[in-house]
Amino acid sequence: MFQMRFVWKNLKGRRGMLVGGLILAAFTSVLVVVNPYLSKILVDDAVEGGQTQLLVPLLLLMCGIVFGRQAARFLMVVLMEKSSQHLLMNIRRVIFTNLQNQEMRFFDKIRTGDIITRVTGDLEYVRHFTAYITYCEIDSLVTFISAVVALGFVNMKLTLSMLTVLPLLIVVSLIYSKKVRPLYREIRYRLSQINVTAQENIEGNRVVRAFAREEYEKQKFSEKSQAYQEASVRASFAWQKVVPIIDCLGQMLTFIALLVGGILIINGEITIGDLTMFTGLTWALSQPMKNFSYLINDLQRFFAATDKIIEIYYAKPMIADRHDAVVANGRLTGEITFSHVNFSFGDQPVLQDVSFTVHPGQTVAIMGPTGCGKTTIVNLMSRFYDVDGGSILLDGVDLRRRTLADIRKSIAVATQDVFLFSDTIDGNIAFADPKMPEQRMRDCARLACADGFISEMPEGYDTIIGERGVGLSGGQKQRIALARAIAAQAPVLVLDDTTSAVDMETESKIRRHLHQLPFDCTKVIIAQRISSVKDADQIIILQHGKIAIGTHDTLARTNTYYREICEIQDVEGLPAFEGGAD
Repeated sequence: MFQMRFVWKNLKGRRGMLVGGLILAAFTSVLVVVNPYLSKILVDDAVEGGQTQLLVPLLLLMCGIVFGRQAARFLMVVLMEKSSQHLLMNIRRVIFTNLQNQEMRFFDKIRTGDIITRVTGDLEYVRHFTAYITYCEIDSLVTFISAVVALGFVNMKLTLSMLTVLPLLIVVSLIYSKKVRPLYREIRYRLSQINVTAQENIEGNRVVRAFAREEYEKQKFSEKSQAYQEASVRASFAWQKVVPIIDCLGQMLTFIALLVGGILIINGEITIGDLTMFTGLTWALSQPMKNFSYLINDLQRFFAATDKIIEIYYAKPMIADRHDAVVANGRLTGEITFSHVNFSFGDQPVLQDVSFTVHPGQTVAIMGPTGCGKTTIVNLMSRFYDVDGGSILLDGVDLRRRTLADIRKSIAVATQDVFLFSDTIDGNIAFADPKMPEQRMRDCARLACADGFISEMPEGYDTIIGERGVGLSGGQKQRIALARAIAAQAPVLVLDDTTSAVDMETESKIRRHLHQLPFDCTKVIIAQRISSVKDADQIIILQHGKIAIGTHDTLARTNTYYREICEIQDVEGLPAFEGGAD
């Protein structure tokens, strides 16, 4: 089965430990037949036969076997745990690396809560299977076979009589396994829904409180919990329907041993010691039979969990480096060309035949109504998505022919949705280069007008920022994000509505500072304030997937949308409107 091969593959480096643990499990399972056999000798020879000198040695040997078996079991547990933890680490490392390389469409389809469920609960069950379920399988199988062989040597007729219940047990277990696997898949899905709901509620806690929707969110979470509970109960009921049958079959072994064994003693075919051995090993037959159905239950859970892990373990991004990718030789100049670009989300077109060129060192501004595709242009530029048609060139080379490392190093983005890590302020600013000199990091904060409020904090740049920048205002978070983008000193600097939460005076200072950057770069600015874009070399108006390009003066004269924005914001000194493109 592929799930088993998947586990074996990721045990590389600790496979010997797992095999050693399973060998110890098999060895200790064989030992379970020794003491019942010694009990037979004890009854037949020491008690019935009068060889009392065997009593003490036999008892000491039985005690030694018990202690030796427990010591071997302890070593087995150590080996199994070490190998399973190694498995956990290997899979988790690969999954994390894979998630780092995934394209944005992957995260559009699979939500954060679902991913967390897979790398925690599902992965832990795979580890549990490796460390415990495999041992139980070997233990039950070897114990059963050892007991059958040992009893067969004593009396085959009684042994076969006791095995008559085995076919019934197999039939019951196989029927149950077919029914229970879909139930465990549903349990896993319902658990994922709980985690998704909890994650969204925690992340959006402020919004929930702001709109007084606590009761609604409680109800929604309660419904998800109820669905999980019902799925768990259905699986439990399915299991409980099987348990009485399995227990009954196990009890039948004792009944058969006493009934058939008694008849054989009366007929003189076995001794009392033989019957003692049979009754002593009845559990060695019944317990593996009971465990068999339990293990099928656990095996179905393992398959359901592993399938979800495999899905993200082997998920390959469509956006990846080509084998013939062009590796940049030194720093790029930052020339960007969109050539007849088309892009859509599903059936919803976003960009249609978009073309423009930004020359090295130029500043281009992008404006347009909400949802027109401004941020999409940034995402395409950074190759978070691939175009559906046309091409995007960076320094004259199609992005699809460049390495992702070169693209991402060449384009620094201050995103609209600011994300700050739970780290110090200087750690966040120097994220692109942790070895960045302290003075350079501070200079970048000054250029972003962040140095003032940072210096006023009790620990200055060593202040720990809470999760997602909790405790900072929107404007403060935006300025730290801007400082982080500037600190990367990339050939292309993209500012996606980066100053929307700062006051006009601070925005004016930031604009001046952006003209004084200590390195050459092409600037792409997405904004809605005319003050932020009017000095740009080019202004791109994006509407209905189409674009209009010009300077502040030309667009103010000819573009209806741009003119309306200027008038709404009371921009002074506008030229006479001549009419033109919408």
